[in-house]
Amino acid sequence: MTKYANILSTFRKCHILVVGDLILDQYIKGTVDRISPEAPVPILLQKEVFYTPGGAANVANNLGSLGAKVTVVGRVGSDGEGELLKKSLQDRKILTTGIMVDGRVNTILKTRIVAHQQQMVRIDREQVVDDSDGRFYDDKIAPYIHRNFKDFDGVIISDYGKGIVQSPLVDDLTSLARKAGVPIVVDPKVEHLKFYGHVTSITPNRKEAETALKSLEPDTRKAFGITTTRLDTLDTVKKVGTGLLSYLGIDSLLITLGEDGMCLFEEGREPLHIPTRARDVFDVSGAGDTVISVFTLAMAAGAEKKAAADIANHAAGIVVAKIGTAAVTLEELIVSLKDQQ
Repeated sequence: MTKYANILSTFRKCHILVVGDLILDQYIKGTVDRISPEAPVPILLQKEVFYTPGGAANVANNLGSLGAKVTVVGRVGSDGEGELLKKSLQDRKILTTGIMVDGRVNTILKTRIVAHQQQMVRIDREQVVDDSDGRFYDDKIAPYIHRNFKDFDGVIISDYGKGIVQSPLVDDLTSLARKAGVPIVVDPKVEHLKFYGHVTSITPNRKEAETALKSLEPDTRKAFGITTTRLDTLDTVKKVGTGLLSYLGIDSLLITLGEDGMCLFEEGREPLHIPTRARDVFDVSGAGDTVISVFTLAMAAGAEKKAAADIANHAAGIVVAKIGTAAVTLEELIVSLKDQQ
């Protein structure tokens, strides 16, 4: 067994709440062997069409694939895509009683055209309707969360900037999580940085962290020892990440760095760089969802942040070797962690 055996064996006992922007991913796969006579574009001969959960729903899918019990809270439109998304989650034994219908929006649909294992184009259908007045949250989401929060061992907020994540929702969830003593982790949007003041951690990638730094006023950056907005070296990541953690005032910060692995920042501790475990990289779609899923689940199972980040790093290395927004299984994770020993 791995050194994390006790943590991994506890995954199945954990119940994680996932709140955020729900997306249905559609894949159209086929082959291309000629160019259209109508325009200089390839003609795809369609072979296969399938759907997978995306956005916050993909976070839930990752958790379910690892054996955890998962409840999803979010919104869909009153349409066939919304029903398809709920059925896709239910087929994965993910609880969908917290998915509410919002008549103001269509279910977000992202269609990827794939030929010969390569994505050719992506088509997005979405309506961004901010719940700025809080009515949808107050009327539908908040009552459900408050009624069921005692059942949860951890919380993930998956913020894709599609309107569902607003300050009252984050404040409410953070207060509930703090009182219950459970981890609450956010996959952030830069424009919402100040929403996340008391969460356990946020998990931006390198680009998102750089954008966050650029959003700060120069005097603010200077006050927190942030001398650059480019994270082009590991030394820079460590120095600037420490300043960003201090500015945010949160417990920890986990910056994912692609082929350079990830870096964990905790108050009062030196930054911890964790090298990548990826051997082959075919598709980074959904890798951030995998990281936040495993990082949060590991903490809910009793892991310290350092161990949780290490386990999440292994999971990310597995998922980027797959095509599409895939999930890692518990068995795959166990094998990867054994190989480390």
